[in-house]
Amino acid sequence: MASTTEKDKVRELQRTLYRAAKADPKRRFHALYDKVYRRDVLERAWGQVRANRGAAGSDRITIEQVEQYGVERLLEQLAAELRAGSYRPLPARRVFIPKPGSAEQRPLSIPAVCDRIVQAATRIVIEPIFEADFLPCSFGFRPKQSQHDALQVVIDQADRGRRWVVESDVDSCFESIPHERLLAAIEERICDRQLLKLVRALLRAGVMEEGAVRHAVTGTPQGGVVSPLLCNVYLHRLDRVWQTRGRGVLVRFADDLLVLCRTRQEAEAALVALRAILAELGLELKERKTRIVQLREGGEGVDFLGFQHRYVRARSRRFRHITFLARWPSHRAMQQARTRMRALTGRERLLLPVDEVVQDLNAYLRGWAGYFQYGNSARHFNLVRNYALDRLALFVAKRHQRTRSYGWWAVAYQPGQLGLIDLAGSVVAPRPHKPWREQPNAGGEGRR
Repeated sequence: MASTTEKDKVRELQRTLYRAAKADPKRRFHALYDKVYRRDVLERAWGQVRANRGAAGSDRITIEQVEQYGVERLLEQLAAELRAGSYRPLPARRVFIPKPGSAEQRPLSIPAVCDRIVQAATRIVIEPIFEADFLPCSFGFRPKQSQHDALQVVIDQADRGRRWVVESDVDSCFESIPHERLLAAIEERICDRQLLKLVRALLRAGVMEEGAVRHAVTGTPQGGVVSPLLCNVYLHRLDRVWQTRGRGVLVRFADDLLVLCRTRQEAEAALVALRAILAELGLELKERKTRIVQLREGGEGVDFLGFQHRYVRARSRRFRHITFLARWPSHRAMQQARTRMRALTGRERLLLPVDEVVQDLNAYLRGWAGYFQYGNSARHFNLVRNYALDRLALFVAKRHQRTRSYGWWAVAYQPGQLGLIDLAGSVVAPRPHKPWREQPNAGGEGRR
């Protein structure tokens, strides 16, 4: 597959496009389509698709079957079809997955593997152009941006006195974006007719649900490789208008957003402006998740990006005069962790070796802790680790058809506890105006 030199050529292409777009904010790019089917770009796209794995699309062809067929052969066919203009994406396979903590189900569209490769190649080419335009308030699905960058802004702005928060998200954002308006937003920067035709084809490929193909005039299907970028391209219009018509500081991670304000009046005006701007874009807020909250000691908190944010007072007697915005895993995040650990230690896995179950638990705990360690989360880490220990003890007891007390003896009271990792001491307390990547280990929750 792609050599280091070929990867460098793709990166250099992206840097060149980014610099050109940054240098001239009004430039429209016209020679891009041939970059999509460049062999090194397609190989880079395949590498991304393979790394993400994912299920088969409507053609039921899996990653493994593509590898058996021959990756080189498939990429040659895709390049030939794109070059000839004969490429046609297949309808995505529609599945529904449960929304955590809710009875609702989230629609997910799974494109065919070959279509995911083309989408990834398209994103590789056009992302640098739009990345040059995106504003600092946008954090979702962007290179070198993460949830913790958005969370750091919340800490910083609260420290500056913006403690009235508008909390909401865009209702069914991925399914509601109008195709024609999205294409108009893309055309602000791209005038390559072949590339625009390809994007239009990807948007209108439709979804296959219960054997029937449905085509819509709105939506960039959630689950598509290029969909997060297209969502950001469209919501960039919100970010741009907010600079002149908005109130307070907007923090947006894809369709989840907060507005931080100094007063309730400013927050109410911000909510009015938010509704109005989104209505002009053909979108609306999810009303049941929309509210105005004051961050204050003893008050209710705000849930954002998996964390519960609350104003608290320092526990140490020496620092009792200090109040600060703390955060820890939300109730939903804790419930998701328990649900996942129950699945990893369920009855249907009793025939697996205990070591394998411990490895799976450890892998999950490392990922969970890696995200939530940047918070005042020591107590919650203890709860999660103790729950994992309890589930492992119960698993061992069931596997040996013994009592729970036997399971606890076999796990909790043995040196090393069968290798289950310890989460103690891994918490990093966030600090205002100090980039989260540079914050040293705080050595415990609530330390200031």
